[in-house]
Amino acid sequence: MVSQFGLMFFEDGVGAMKEMWRVLKPGGRLAVAVWDVLEHSPGYADMVALLRRLFGERIANELKAPFVLGDPKAYAALFEAASIPKVKIQTQAGSARFPSIESWVHTDVKGWTLADLIDDAQYRTLLKEAESDLKKYVKSDGSVSFAAPAHIATAVKG
Repeated sequence: MVSQFGLMFFEDGVGAMKEMWRVLKPGGRLAVAVWDVLEHSPGYADMVALLRRLFGERIANELKAPFVLGDPKAYAALFEAASIPKVKIQTQAGSARFPSIESWVHTDVKGWTLADLIDDAQYRTLLKEAESDLKKYVKSDGSVSFAAPAHIATAVKG
Protein backbone atom coordinates (compact mmCIF):
# COMPACT_ATOMS: atom_id res chain seq x y z
CA MET A 1 0.00 0.00 0.00
CA VAL A 2 1.33 3.40 -0.95
CA SER A 3 0.37 6.88 0.18
CA GLN A 4 2.16 9.43 -1.95
CA PHE A 5 2.07 12.92 -0.42
CA GLY A 6 -1.48 12.61 0.93
CA LEU A 7 -1.16 11.84 4.64
CA MET A 8 -0.63 15.48 5.60
CA PHE A 9 -4.13 16.31 4.37
CA PHE A 10 -6.02 13.85 6.58
CA GLU A 11 -7.72 15.41 9.60
CA ASP A 12 -6.94 12.25 11.57
CA GLY A 13 -3.49 11.12 10.44
CA VAL A 14 -3.24 8.44 13.12
CA GLY A 15 -6.66 7.06 12.17
CA ALA A 16 -5.66 7.00 8.50
CA MET A 17 -2.45 5.15 9.35
CA LYS A 18 -4.33 2.62 11.49
CA GLU A 19 -6.73 1.94 8.63
CA MET A 20 -3.92 1.52 6.09
CA TRP A 21 -2.24 -0.95 8.44
CA ARG A 22 -5.50 -2.78 9.18
CA VAL A 23 -6.31 -3.51 5.53
CA LEU A 24 -2.76 -4.58 4.71
CA LYS A 25 -2.35 -8.36 4.41
CA PRO A 26 0.37 -10.14 6.40
CA GLY A 27 3.62 -9.72 4.50
CA GLY A 28 2.23 -6.60 2.83
CA ARG A 29 4.37 -3.50 2.54
CA LEU A 30 3.41 0.02 3.50
CA ALA A 31 5.13 3.07 2.00
CA VAL A 32 4.13 6.60 2.96
CA ALA A 33 5.76 9.70 1.49
CA VAL A 34 5.56 13.23 2.92
CA TRP A 35 7.47 16.39 2.11
CA ASP A 36 10.39 17.44 4.31
CA VAL A 37 10.05 20.72 6.25
CA LEU A 38 9.39 23.85 4.21
CA GLU A 39 12.83 25.28 5.01
CA HIS A 40 14.46 22.40 3.10
CA SER A 41 12.51 23.31 -0.08
CA PRO A 42 13.90 26.80 -0.72
CA GLY A 43 11.71 27.55 -3.72
CA TYR A 44 8.53 26.79 -1.80
CA ALA A 45 9.82 28.68 1.24
CA ASP A 46 10.37 31.71 -0.99
CA MET A 47 6.96 31.29 -2.63
CA VAL A 48 5.34 31.21 0.82
CA ALA A 49 7.25 34.37 1.76
CA LEU A 50 6.08 36.06 -1.45
CA LEU A 51 2.46 35.07 -0.79
CA ARG A 52 2.78 36.39 2.77
CA ARG A 53 4.21 39.71 1.55
CA LEU A 54 1.52 40.18 -1.10
CA PHE A 55 -1.59 38.68 0.52
CA GLY A 56 -0.97 38.02 4.20
CA GLU A 57 -0.47 35.07 6.51
CA ARG A 58 -3.77 33.28 5.80
CA ILE A 59 -2.96 32.80 2.12
CA ALA A 60 0.70 31.97 2.81
CA ASN A 61 -0.41 29.29 5.26
CA GLU A 62 -2.38 27.52 2.52
CA LEU A 63 0.87 26.68 0.72
CA LYS A 64 2.52 25.52 3.97
CA ALA A 65 0.03 22.63 4.35
CA PRO A 66 2.00 20.01 2.37
CA PHE A 67 5.00 20.44 4.69
CA VAL A 68 3.32 19.96 8.09
CA LEU A 69 4.68 16.41 8.58
CA GLY A 70 8.23 17.34 7.59
CA ASP A 71 9.76 16.91 11.04
CA PRO A 72 11.06 13.30 11.07
CA LYS A 73 10.45 12.87 14.82
CA ALA A 74 6.85 14.05 14.57
CA TYR A 75 6.38 11.88 11.48
CA ALA A 76 7.74 8.82 13.29
CA ALA A 77 5.43 9.58 16.22
CA LEU A 78 2.40 9.12 13.93
CA PHE A 79 3.45 5.56 13.16
CA GLU A 80 4.06 4.86 16.82
CA ALA A 81 0.63 6.27 17.74
CA ALA A 82 -0.92 4.05 15.06
CA SER A 83 0.88 0.99 16.52
CA ILE A 84 2.83 0.32 13.33
CA PRO A 85 6.08 -1.43 14.30
CA LYS A 86 9.55 -1.35 12.77
CA VAL A 87 9.04 1.68 10.58
CA LYS A 88 12.04 2.90 8.63
CA ILE A 89 12.10 6.54 7.60
CA GLN A 90 14.56 7.75 5.01
CA THR A 91 14.95 11.23 3.62
CA GLN A 92 15.29 11.28 -0.15
CA ALA A 93 16.73 14.16 -2.11
CA GLY A 94 14.44 15.41 -4.81
CA SER A 95 13.75 18.42 -6.98
CA ALA A 96 10.69 20.41 -7.90
CA ARG A 97 10.72 21.19 -11.60
CA PHE A 98 8.51 23.41 -13.71
CA PRO A 99 8.78 24.48 -17.36
CA SER A 100 8.69 28.16 -16.30
CA ILE A 101 7.90 30.59 -13.48
CA GLU A 102 4.45 31.01 -15.01
CA SER A 103 3.88 27.25 -14.86
CA TRP A 104 5.06 27.13 -11.25
CA VAL A 105 2.72 29.96 -10.19
CA HIS A 106 -0.15 28.40 -12.14
CA THR A 107 0.40 25.05 -10.40
CA ASP A 108 0.63 26.56 -6.92
CA VAL A 109 -2.44 28.75 -7.37
CA LYS A 110 -4.79 27.23 -9.92
CA GLY A 111 -3.95 23.65 -8.94
CA TRP A 112 -4.34 24.26 -5.23
CA THR A 113 -6.71 25.69 -2.65
CA LEU A 114 -5.35 29.13 -3.49
CA ALA A 115 -7.50 29.13 -6.63
CA ASP A 116 -10.50 30.03 -4.47
CA LEU A 117 -8.59 32.67 -2.49
CA ILE A 118 -6.74 34.69 -5.13
CA ASP A 119 -8.68 36.59 -7.78
CA ASP A 120 -7.47 37.27 -11.33
CA ALA A 121 -5.93 40.66 -10.49
CA GLN A 122 -4.07 39.19 -7.51
CA TYR A 123 -2.91 36.29 -9.69
CA ARG A 124 -1.42 38.73 -12.22
CA THR A 125 0.32 40.60 -9.38
CA LEU A 126 1.71 37.35 -7.99
CA LEU A 127 2.98 36.27 -11.40
CA LYS A 128 4.70 39.62 -11.97
CA GLU A 129 6.33 39.59 -8.54
CA ALA A 130 7.31 35.91 -8.84
CA GLU A 131 9.13 36.59 -12.10
CA SER A 132 11.33 39.00 -10.17
CA ASP A 133 11.49 37.49 -6.66
CA LEU A 134 11.92 33.86 -7.73
CA LYS A 135 14.23 34.32 -10.73
CA LYS A 136 17.14 32.69 -8.87
CA TYR A 137 15.43 29.32 -9.50
CA VAL A 138 15.23 29.85 -13.27
CA LYS A 139 17.77 28.01 -15.41
CA SER A 140 19.21 29.30 -18.68
CA ASP A 141 16.50 27.49 -20.69
CA GLY A 142 13.73 29.20 -18.67
CA SER A 143 12.81 26.13 -16.66
CA VAL A 144 12.63 26.18 -12.86
CA SER A 145 14.27 23.77 -10.44
CA PHE A 146 14.93 23.68 -6.70
CA ALA A 147 15.44 21.14 -3.91
CA ALA A 148 12.30 19.41 -2.64
CA PRO A 149 13.29 16.49 -0.36
CA ALA A 150 10.80 14.00 1.03
CA HIS A 151 10.58 11.48 3.86
CA ILE A 152 9.68 7.94 2.83
CA ALA A 153 8.43 5.69 5.62
CA THR A 154 8.23 1.94 5.06
CA ALA A 155 7.03 -1.01 7.11
CA VAL A 156 6.19 -4.67 6.49
CA LYS A 157 3.21 -6.22 8.22
CA GLY A 158 4.16 -9.42 10.04
